[in-house]
Amino acid sequence: MSIAKTTSTEVANSAIETKVAELVIDSKDSGDDSADDADDAGDAGDATAEKKKKKKKKNKKKNKKKGAQGQTAELTVPVSQLFPNNSYPEGEICEYVDDNRYRTTDEEMRAKDRLNEQQLVDLRRAAEVHREVRQNVRQRIVPGMDLTTVAEMIENGTRALVEANGFASGIGFPTGLSLNNCAAHFTPNAGDHIVIQKDDVLKVDFGVHVNGHIIDSAFTMTWNDRYKPLLDAVRDATNTGIRTAGIDVRLGDVGAAIQEVMESYEIELDGKTTQIKPIRNLCGHNIGPYLIHSGKSVPIVANHDQTRMEEGELFAIETFGSTGKGLVDEEGVCSHYSKVEGHHTPRIASAKKLLATISKNFGTLPFCRRYLDRLGESHYYLGLKSLVDSGAVTAYPPLLDVPGSYTAQFEHTFILRPTVKEVLSRGDDY
Repeated sequence: MSIAKTTSTEVANSAIETKVAELVIDSKDSGDDSADDADDAGDAGDATAEKKKKKKKKNKKKNKKKGAQGQTAELTVPVSQLFPNNSYPEGEICEYVDDNRYRTTDEEMRAKDRLNEQQLVDLRRAAEVHREVRQNVRQRIVPGMDLTTVAEMIENGTRALVEANGFASGIGFPTGLSLNNCAAHFTPNAGDHIVIQKDDVLKVDFGVHVNGHIIDSAFTMTWNDRYKPLLDAVRDATNTGIRTAGIDVRLGDVGAAIQEVMESYEIELDGKTTQIKPIRNLCGHNIGPYLIHSGKSVPIVANHDQTRMEEGELFAIETFGSTGKGLVDEEGVCSHYSKVEGHHTPRIASAKKLLATISKNFGTLPFCRRYLDRLGESHYYLGLKSLVDSGAVTAYPPLLDVPGSYTAQFEHTFILRPTVKEVLSRGDDY
């Protein structure tokens, strides 16, 4: 789930008041008949000859994980049954380099690693759920599907595989399903009817938690080969950010590495060649227990942030590329929210009641209006607006680049263990 460096409570509030307004996402009609023949239902792993990319030596990826054998097509078997005795697969293991090379074999570091064993079990269980759900739904999401159907398919699968049980395990945040120039923070509200088109570029961003330890990972799907350079650029930039990250690495240096790779790609659309731009006011973040954004931001462009990554921290590296301005604004009807910890109790009765429901069911984990509907809440719009106005709840409206542009996202969660960097959410798909 992205973190934006732009806020607009006014936009979010007016969105709630409209209640039934619908987010209008610009979606060009396809002028390329070859889209009808494109049957790639996800980010294509094959490089396209159309991309223009700076040549760089790439490290071989290790320990990619496949979905577990024995899972059903309907996603009904909990991963705890497929991996008895908490024997969940490790993520991609990356040894430290340079001054931190000693950590891999140092006995003191190994002893520290063992102290975090339960956290790693929780994170690996959540990561395995994410892998199995996404590898399943990537084969099922096709043009013509309604976004609400897609969201429920992902969320029901997640609940089943993680054995959702309140704060012990469940969904990490609302399923983001952002189309075309909408980069992030869109999930359908009740009454929305948005159908995927063959020329769409769809970002799928969802999270899983076990005991508050959150896996945050995202990918982009397209059914038209002409957008592959955009997907290639963002995937490459995300992997570059992961390779650059490590203990004592400056956050600004990670952003510089990401930007250099992203901007080395070009895409040709409708006869015009465009440099792919990082969306400079979006960034990655570190993750804390039950907190999807825990204080540190990982830029995707160069800046002067001297803050360093530290041992034991959990990060989500996510990059966003755009064919537009490379800058997003908050627009449209809000669907994403999260409670602000430690805020005073509101005086308005409806807001007080709603806040109690939010605290009981989500705590500080993000939620959306569909989740309130699922709990049987109704007529909550004024109460929700009051909570946003008072600062008890933060609203996260959709984030859009200019109409007619296309955006892509890839994201992984990794942990800086004392001995190695482990990319927990890595899979065979991305």
